[in-house]
Amino acid sequence: MNPLPSHRPKHLSLGPLEKEILTIVWELGCATVKNVHERILADPERELAYTSVTTVLRRLTQKGWLTYEKKGRAFSWKPLISRQEAQVLQAHEQLNRFLAVSNPDVVAAFADSLDTTSVEQIEAIAQRIQAARRAREREN
Repeated sequence: MNPLPSHRPKHLSLGPLEKEILTIVWELGCATVKNVHERILADPERELAYTSVTTVLRRLTQKGWLTYEKKGRAFSWKPLISRQEAQVLQAHEQLNRFLAVSNPDVVAAFADSLDTTSVEQIEAIAQRIQAARRAREREN
């Protein structure tokens, strides 16, 4: 079972340009402003100022998605969580928002509308939840 990552960004919501730049940093593993800017401008239809890339990288750092280190005069950014960890966090948040409706009829209607594959996935999730609960009880 994939547990929630130990690091959680301060803000999970990202704008379209933030998502695009974060994806580039994930793909490169470590990136400078120049690396990201060149990747974006590889599309001849795109225009984006170098300073805009710098601003977005700093914003992603403030939101807790990236970290950076200074190498000489250049800054190098790295992700604090992987793309897979981000997907786990976002799915967890969406599920919590769905369950916050706290109307059992809505949840039951949703479950009733699922196709066979989805029901099998839900059953597999339920089994994992039960296994996690048993493991916690053994620890206590």
